Amino acid sequence: MASSDKTVMVLIGLAVAIFLVYRIYIWLQSSPRSFLKDRVPINSVITPHPSIEWLEAAGYEVIGGKLKIPLAFNVDGSSMYSRLFIDYVASKEEDSFYLVILSRPRKELEFTGSALRDALLPYLLIYPDCSGVLYVNTVSSAIHVISLGRDDGESN
Repeated sequence: MASSDKTVMVLIGLAVAIFLVYRIYIWLQSSPRSFLKDRVPINSVITPHPSIEWLEAAGYEVIGGKLKIPLAFNVDGSSMYSRLFIDYVASKEEDSFYLVILSRPRKELEFTGSALRDALLPYLLIYPDCSGVLYVNTVSSAIHVISLGRDDGESN
């Protein structure tokens, strides 16, 4: 083989090696845990609260503190602003993330379909890859796991 043939073969081999390393890197970045970590902001400052002990006793690991999600609406040319709050971000397994909402004395969550939709749907739509919402009742120390399901139209 001539030296030009060897050079071409080396360049082709190098291109294939670079392509394979690049594809492996992309594949590793798209794993569920790294994808969710990039999508759900994690606040490293975790404010102490008794609910953290309750979550840990239930097998969850609190990995993030309070988050404020700014919202902006444009209504007939005028801007309106609001915020959603997430108290903690918790994980139970390697690739499951839960948004934690603590109960408020003046704003108790009713466990009806329409009340859950109105209160929690914004969180689940903003972070569709999360496993659900953990609603912690701070009075009774009960943890409710709420995930979004889809109605198939069969139920009446």
